[in-house]
Amino acid sequence: MSSPDAGHPPSTAADTDRRALVLDSAMVTFARFGYRKTSMEEVARAARISRPGLYFLFSSKETLFRAAVTQALERDIAAVEHVLADSARPLRERLLEAFDQWAGRYVGPLAQDVTAVIEDNPELLGEIVESAPRRFEELITAAIAVESGRAAAPSVAQTMISASIGLKHQAASREFYRDRMKVAVELLVRQKSSRTKSSRTTCRTP
Repeated sequence: MSSPDAGHPPSTAADTDRRALVLDSAMVTFARFGYRKTSMEEVARAARISRPGLYFLFSSKETLFRAAVTQALERDIAAVEHVLADSARPLRERLLEAFDQWAGRYVGPLAQDVTAVIEDNPELLGEIVESAPRRFEELITAAIAVESGRAAAPSVAQTMISASIGLKHQAASREFYRDRMKVAVELLVRQKSSRTKSSRTTCRTP
């Protein structure tokens, strides 16, 4: 059930697509101008919808902002889930692609504006700003656990996430982020795999 301030829920597939496009336009507009300087009229113009039409879909700017960020984060998580579920690919490839989907695409002058507008307004967003990163960590941990074991997976996942956060703030381009993150993933996965194999060999030694 939708909350009273969630706006009007879409009734058809066309309405769902239209709503998604409006939210995409809103996210770009909020990122460009910042939450406080963005007006509903500017979002309506960017989305090519009338101002009354926008208010029909979303009762307030805060409701619109929350819905736009929620859609963006839920898409990111869905993309990460899809990548990590492809067990036919090597773990290193899946991890790198997952981090690129989650953080790499927000690297660069324009993309960083999206991150900034989210990080600058946590009080408007509620649980999603905590639940989405938590879900990402759970997915990365579970993927690592399959090859490295459950005991070591949380620390390896947390180290990768810390490396990603640092790189996201340092990198000037998505390519730079991917290159450096690839090194971090390779090192951590290789190190943990070596330790796991060594431990198994020791256990088998009479």
